[in-house]
Amino acid sequence: MEQFKENTSVRLGTIPAGIWALGFVSLLMDVSSEMIHALLPIYLVTVMGASMVTVGTIEGIAEATAAITKVFSGALSDWLGKRKLLAVIGYGLAAFTKPVFPLASSIGWLVAARFVDRVGKGIRGAPRDALIADIAPAHARGASFGLRQALDTVGAFIGPLLAIGLMWLTANQFRTVFWAAVVPGLLAVVLLVAAVREPARPAGLREVRAPLSLSELSQLGSRFWLVVCVATVFALARFSEAFLILRAQGMGLPVVLVPLVLVVMNVIYSLAAYPAGVLSDRVNRLTMLILGFLILIAADIVLAFPGNLTGVALGVALWGLHMGLTQGLLATLVADTAPPELRGTAFGMFNLSGGLALLAASLLAGALWDLFGPRMTFLAGAGFTALALLGLGLVRWLMPSLGRNGSTEEEGTVSGS
Repeated sequence: MEQFKENTSVRLGTIPAGIWALGFVSLLMDVSSEMIHALLPIYLVTVMGASMVTVGTIEGIAEATAAITKVFSGALSDWLGKRKLLAVIGYGLAAFTKPVFPLASSIGWLVAARFVDRVGKGIRGAPRDALIADIAPAHARGASFGLRQALDTVGAFIGPLLAIGLMWLTANQFRTVFWAAVVPGLLAVVLLVAAVREPARPAGLREVRAPLSLSELSQLGSRFWLVVCVATVFALARFSEAFLILRAQGMGLPVVLVPLVLVVMNVIYSLAAYPAGVLSDRVNRLTMLILGFLILIAADIVLAFPGNLTGVALGVALWGLHMGLTQGLLATLVADTAPPELRGTAFGMFNLSGGLALLAASLLAGALWDLFGPRMTFLAGAGFTALALLGLGLVRWLMPSLGRNGSTEEEGTVSGS
């Protein structure tokens, strides 16, 4: 334990200032987004009269939109050789669309607001992740992605906590909470512009003229595409967290306390993400992913048969733990396996496949919930996770070197803020 604490301290000291700044940008934007998203499913169902299928459709389309946009923004960042500009545009678009949520007078307006917000997420996502890979030292890449993910997730539980407090203070005035969410979104954009400096493009790096052409996509290599295949099957099991919120409400959780679902999940997520990243720099990343997949199966089974709110809380906590053990590591594997000049494109393709799978997963989850109830939704999630686990085991058997830190790359990665 003492050795792990010492190693963690060393890792924190090797992480450049630019990674910290990007982490706090993510934190602020997640505070803004989760203040809205923690309440939005209940707002749609109880105030706007939406069905469960509508909730699943909105969530699925929103995330798929972000994923599709990431392909083009990531490729554009490779073509331009510039990533910060696109990140600023993406965060700025998300921040300036936040006021639409309290102003919306119909489900159509909320769908439009969610759509545009996710376009902003799509524009910033792949360039930001590629920028992290460009800045992070190769020996601390897992720790860097883990730190960014941990700070992002801190924002994801601060947001619901603020939503709870404001809902209590305003006697459940949803629109007031939505207005308050505008402020941290604007602060995120200011911090990104002022505190993040993009490193110079390394000398001798190959120029990319058509990043989405077949010839360039083939340069990503079989190892990268194996990561994408496993992550895509896994995404089919990871439907929107909106269904966790609705499961808790269905078990009797009062509306004012509903955001606690995301608080519990994201506290566990944030606590696990950075240690998982540090450990992944020392052991095979696939080993930790296998553990994360097993924990998701356990979470789905608990949520299928919760018994009471305590059971729901346990299932939500396990869901957060699996997120901490998988999300940063999957991004790190993309950075490990993709050529540096195509990192934006790689993150874009990775997010496209995952986003389309998430769309299918959310649509299926909503339909199963309406037709058969919540139990079938979570059991289906466990089934898809088991398939992904089998695929991951096969990949590890076929390519045992995949997932080992520094197995593919360039030790000359630029380190700076």
